[in-house]
Amino acid sequence: MEWFINVLRSHPEIAVFLTLGLGTFIGRIRVKGFSLGVVTSVLLVGVLVGQLKISIGSTLKPVAFLLFLFAIGYKVGPQFFRGLKKDGLPQVYFAIVMCIFILAVTWVTALIMGYNVGEAAGLLSGAQTISAVIGVADDTINGLSLSAADKQNLINIIPVAYAVTYIYGTAGSAWIMSSIGPKMLGGIEKVKAACKELEKKMGSNIGEEPGVSTAERPVVFRAYKITNAWFEDGRTVGELEELFASQEKRLFVERIRKATKIVNDVTPDIILVPGDEVVLTGRREYAIGEEEWIGNEVDDEALLDFPVMQLRVLVTGNKKRSGRPSYDGKSVSQLRQEKFMHGVSIRSITRIGVNIPVFPATIINAGDTIELVGKKFDVQPAAKAIGYPDPATNTTDVVFLTAGIVVGCLVGVLTLHIGGVPISLSTSGGALIAGLFFGWWHSRRPTMGAIPEAALWVFNNMGLNIFIAIVGISAGPGFVQGFREIGLSIFCAGIVATSLPLIFGLYIASRWFKFHPAIALGCCCGARTTTAAIGAVQEAIGSETPALGYTVTYAVGNTLLILWGVVIVLLIH
Repeated sequence: MEWFINVLRSHPEIAVFLTLGLGTFIGRIRVKGFSLGVVTSVLLVGVLVGQLKISIGSTLKPVAFLLFLFAIGYKVGPQFFRGLKKDGLPQVYFAIVMCIFILAVTWVTALIMGYNVGEAAGLLSGAQTISAVIGVADDTINGLSLSAADKQNLINIIPVAYAVTYIYGTAGSAWIMSSIGPKMLGGIEKVKAACKELEKKMGSNIGEEPGVSTAERPVVFRAYKITNAWFEDGRTVGELEELFASQEKRLFVERIRKATKIVNDVTPDIILVPGDEVVLTGRREYAIGEEEWIGNEVDDEALLDFPVMQLRVLVTGNKKRSGRPSYDGKSVSQLRQEKFMHGVSIRSITRIGVNIPVFPATIINAGDTIELVGKKFDVQPAAKAIGYPDPATNTTDVVFLTAGIVVGCLVGVLTLHIGGVPISLSTSGGALIAGLFFGWWHSRRPTMGAIPEAALWVFNNMGLNIFIAIVGISAGPGFVQGFREIGLSIFCAGIVATSLPLIFGLYIASRWFKFHPAIALGCCCGARTTTAAIGAVQEAIGSETPALGYTVTYAVGNTLLILWGVVIVLLIH
């Protein structure tokens, strides 16, 4: 054991990866639906490892954190700027009001409790489950006119306050939004009914596919042998598909067997007669049951043996130079009416990592990722018309990435002195702002600045958790003493800082902004950037519609709450 400890002290990089691995493993353990989460677990394991008094250099921590912040900004950038347009402004205003209230509640609570700068920053970070505040506050404290020892003491207390308040910040917000939230909006049954009404309204277009695109309703390919008398005089493929459309079913004929011949290139004028076999494609709930009038389903291996493509497409927002239309701001229904969508189904739509319902009235935004399903020669032209395959390349544009971080950091270090107090975004705040702009720019020019989703995941998760691991290891020696001093009081303060903004947000969302109940719930979860809460809400009301209010407010809330790490330090200081 002594040898192992000496190795960790001599090679602190091993300690970082040990903390990262153990913390991730523990964070994935769930007990009755609850888990500490990876970030908190990594922090606590880091504290334990830090008891060995391991010294880590000062360079790795900010490098990892800057990668994380730029990735966050890059991810939400398109939706952040999209929200500034007219149709998204109410949700932007709501997120701003709620974030200001969050800052005010945290500030007043910290003043009443007599907390110092580090304790206040940790309270904000943990109660609002915004881990990035730790790094932003760290940078801001380092810019204050204090001795090195005082700065370190303030920085070391931040993870203590964060760890204590984070548990209720996560579990409490999920409970409030899924249990108290629906009651404040008229009761769970009323909210469920309102969601069904909204789903019906958004999915009522003739010829479209109502319902949510989930794993329970995949796109399928099924073969049927024609026996119905409707086909006795011969019916064209076009007539059959028009009949489906009149029944509000979006189904296509993909392949046909006539005797021993299989027709791959299906055109609308091909005649169908009894005895022919057809392959229908569409959503599962529409393809099943067609044998009731077409004929029995058949298991024709040769007929069903053809390649099907599933392709994720990044929706672009600017095609003026190419002369092609942009589908940014268009509805799913409008997209489906395009000729290139014949034979192509939309499996899912993802926005800033969140699946949103696929209704005909769902609005598509630049930066969204649409998963298309169909034959390769159908899907590829559709993808080209809508945007670019995601990823268009598997290679990260390192020049774009590093240029964004450098420019953001240079802007962030610019300091304005007011009353002797240095005010700046810090390098971390600058990297976040640069990420927003560069992410938005990529959504307008997809051929520039590509960062594949897998790379973003690494920058986002590994960047943050490496940073948190180092924070925990560095704060380890003083963590226990700090917990004894402020543990109980700051836990209670965290309950107040978590609960009041959510209750206030629900009130103004329904009373001031007049949001639909589902949208109100989504907006509150988004402005608080709490993914656990949006999942709990969707499960409680049995609908994905709250996601329609989550994305814009998440983009705004995520940006403001991180920047509040600078503001809370300056306010308390």
